[in-house]
Amino acid sequence: MLRFRKLPGVLGHAWAWVLVLALSAFVLALWLLDPIPMRGLRLAQFDQFQRWQPRSYTPVPVRVVDIDEASLKALGQWPWPRTRLASLVAQLHASGAAVIALDLLLSEPDRTSPAAMAQLWTIPPATDWLQRLPDHDAVLARTMVGRSVVLGSSLSSGMGAASLPQLPFRVVSVGATAPQSWLHGHDAAVWPLPGLMGSASGVGALNFTADSDGVVRRVPLMLQLNGQPVPTLSAEVLRVAQGTRNYLLRSTQAGVQDVRIGNLTVPTTAQAELWLHYTADQPGRFVSAAQVLRGTVAPELLAGHLVLVGSSAAGLMDMRANPLGQQMPGVLAHALALEQMLSGHYLQRPTWASGLEAVVLALGVLLLGLVALGASVRAAGAVLVAVLIGLWGGAWLAFVQGHWLLDAANPSLALVLSFGMGSGVHHWSSERQQRWLRTAFSRYVSPNRVAHLLAHPEQLHLGGQRQVCSFVFTDLTGFTPLMEMIDPVQVVALLNDYLEAMLVIVFKFEGTLDRFVGDAIVVLFSAPVVQRDHCQRALDCALEMDAFATAYARRLQAQGIAWGNTRIGVHCGEVIVGNFGGKALFDYRALGDPINTAARLESVNKQLGTRVCVSQAVLDGCSAVPMRCVGRLVLKGKSLALPVSTPLATLDAALCAPTPDYDAAMLLLQPGPEHDAHAARQAFEALARHYPQDPLLALHLQRLLSGASDDVIVLTEK
Repeated sequence: MLRFRKLPGVLGHAWAWVLVLALSAFVLALWLLDPIPMRGLRLAQFDQFQRWQPRSYTPVPVRVVDIDEASLKALGQWPWPRTRLASLVAQLHASGAAVIALDLLLSEPDRTSPAAMAQLWTIPPATDWLQRLPDHDAVLARTMVGRSVVLGSSLSSGMGAASLPQLPFRVVSVGATAPQSWLHGHDAAVWPLPGLMGSASGVGALNFTADSDGVVRRVPLMLQLNGQPVPTLSAEVLRVAQGTRNYLLRSTQAGVQDVRIGNLTVPTTAQAELWLHYTADQPGRFVSAAQVLRGTVAPELLAGHLVLVGSSAAGLMDMRANPLGQQMPGVLAHALALEQMLSGHYLQRPTWASGLEAVVLALGVLLLGLVALGASVRAAGAVLVAVLIGLWGGAWLAFVQGHWLLDAANPSLALVLSFGMGSGVHHWSSERQQRWLRTAFSRYVSPNRVAHLLAHPEQLHLGGQRQVCSFVFTDLTGFTPLMEMIDPVQVVALLNDYLEAMLVIVFKFEGTLDRFVGDAIVVLFSAPVVQRDHCQRALDCALEMDAFATAYARRLQAQGIAWGNTRIGVHCGEVIVGNFGGKALFDYRALGDPINTAARLESVNKQLGTRVCVSQAVLDGCSAVPMRCVGRLVLKGKSLALPVSTPLATLDAALCAPTPDYDAAMLLLQPGPEHDAHAARQAFEALARHYPQDPLLALHLQRLLSGASDDVIVLTEK
């Protein structure tokens, strides 16, 4: 089977890549087909965004005159006589309405007109009298003359070709392709009565673009009737209000780009639709038709307004569902469209949105599938959560700041699917490796090494690599004489307790056990897993080990057991870390001079009278820890001096000189402008008189009396 040996875990198998690539291709193909479930999920996300962030209502001169239940109760059931509609139009015009749009289909003669009633009566005098009365439709037509009134029409399909009457507008197309091919097409239309159309200033289709779930999310500005573009009610109201005759449709290869109505250019979808951004309920947007007819409406509510006459009465069957999960009168959709066009507030799904979503979806599925295959479930889950947060956060920010509609729902579903598939395959493959890995566990001791091996089984091979690590080297003094003094079985038990407690501390700071050397312990940090704070971990580990070892020794000494002290050396540097040995058996360890230096630092504690020696290389990578400067040590076999300190916590405060006094005396020994060997000797002599048992004071005073003039300590013994 083809395998990429440099890649970890499952990713090293060619079949894993084929599986992820196949899933990515499948999801992308499904996205391009855009089936109804995916479209529904996308629209559900857009609806939820509108619920979270509805449009802030800004008053604009748009008003809805509502033929509500109260109006029907006060003035009679629908349909009303056309003379009442004429009175409504006249009253609205008298109140200063700029345009009056009737969201009503007046395609049949009024059945309450005198002529229609005369045909029902058989009494000649009565019928003659009725015949002389004015026709209701004619009354409405005369009332509309000279007034800006827009009537409604209805387009449909499957009823045969429909002829176009003389229309009061003209549609001009500009672009590489004819926009008619992008508009929602119809082949039949129901127009208002000819007499009414002749008196109206405009006529617009009442059609909506409802999605498969019946929710009105978009309002078309243009529709297509037998190859001819015709406007909808909201577009026609805006045209009449501006006193213009032309519509300008601009299109590209991707569809309609925008619709220009007078001085306003409205960006649309490819089908010349306007996305509606709903507001919270605004009762002030509506005025009852009964109040208008009674003349009880304040003039400022109608003066200069674009007035839409519609109905919220349930019996008139014009209630629609909106994204906010509410029922609304159909006329409200036209009112919202007019509000958005007048205020310049547009929700848009940019032309590049689908392309961006396809790229995010394909790459996201590919990358997350590979992460799930190659990483642990926790790490891959963290990546999934981070990606989902970024995806939804970006979509939400685009909606709030740019009023852009970007799909995060379908890519999220695909990412979760990719994560589930990748994690499942990863788990299945990992289970197959467990039996093989168990044979390798016996070669490793430290838990962090075992965890690293489980995560990176490909590293179970001979060889090493350069890495900067920190080392802690410990040794127990007086152990050999102790073996001769008491029962070896008891000594071994005490030693095991000691080593077990020391290892607990090592593993607490995630150190790696390099090896045991009798009663000595060698610990390394930053291998096999790189630890940026390995110096701090090593120092903290050494301090806690010293605290335990000191307490353990005192407890045994109090029982009469001559348990020795523990000396510790801490150093860091670049070493070779890896597996060394043979194919049958090998060991994981570090090789290099820094580990030898750590061992030498442990050993020099005996000559210095200290318990812990820490090199400056380690201290440079640590936060402030109270230290006492020992000096610059030239270790056996070395030519360069190594700055070394000892933690104050490991010294007996009762025997040692105060830190400020000691530091001041050491400053006179160190290179610099304050260097003065004679003054240093005087300072150490003065401190030694008060603190004769301070080991470092005694060491430096002895050196100064022997002719030393600086802080360099040359050590000739191991």
